[in-house]
Amino acid sequence: MKLAVIGASRGIGRKTVDEALARGHQVRAFARSASKLDIDAEGFEALDGDATHPVDVFNAIDGCDAVILTLGVPRDLRVLSATTLFSDATRILIDQMTKAGIKRLLAVTGFGAGDSAPKLSTPERLTQKAFLGRAYADKDVQEQLIRDSGLDWTIARPGILTDNRKSGAYKILTNHDDWRNGMISRADVADFLVTAAEGTDMIGKTPALQR
Repeated sequence: MKLAVIGASRGIGRKTVDEALARGHQVRAFARSASKLDIDAEGFEALDGDATHPVDVFNAIDGCDAVILTLGVPRDLRVLSATTLFSDATRILIDQMTKAGIKRLLAVTGFGAGDSAPKLSTPERLTQKAFLGRAYADKDVQEQLIRDSGLDWTIARPGILTDNRKSGAYKILTNHDDWRNGMISRADVADFLVTAAEGTDMIGKTPALQR
C-alpha cells in the first residue's frame, strides 16, 4: 500500500512511518518538518507542509491508498489554551480526501474523546479536564466530523502513551462495555494503525487501545 501519515515527525506518527516501512509499504510522511526525518528507505517520501492548508494536504495524500492522521497535543503549556487544530485539520483532510478519491481514513484521538468520556474514572476525568480539556473538546468535534464524513474511517483511542518498545501484546477494545483507560506504547499504537489499514475489520469502529 501507499500510506500518507499526517503528523509524521514525532510520537505516534513517527512510529507509524517506521512500522509501515518495516512491513514493505510506501510511505509519504507529512509534517511541518518532515524533511528533517532521518530516514533512508525505499518507498519513503517526506513532504513539508501545514495540515491546515488545503493545497499542502492534497499534495500529501494524492495517489495514496489510505491516510493515517496522527496529530498530537503539544508538549508544552499550549495544551491549556483553546484550540481548533484537530477539527480544522480534519475538516480540511476530509474535503481533500474526497477531492482525491481516497476513502480509507485512520485517525488517532484519545481515550476520553467522544463517547468514551463516561468510561473515565472521576480522578481521570478531572485530570484530563484540567490539563487537556480544551484539546479534548476539539477532539470531540474532530470525531463527529469523521463519523459524518462518509469515508471508511477508524478512530483509534489509545490510553496513556509511553515510549516503550512494540510488544504486540495490547488489547483492542471495540465493545463499549469493555472500554477502560490504561497505558500503551506509541509503537503498539502504530502497529494497530498499520494493521488496521491493511484490512477492513476496523472500518467504522472506535477501539480503545490498552495494554
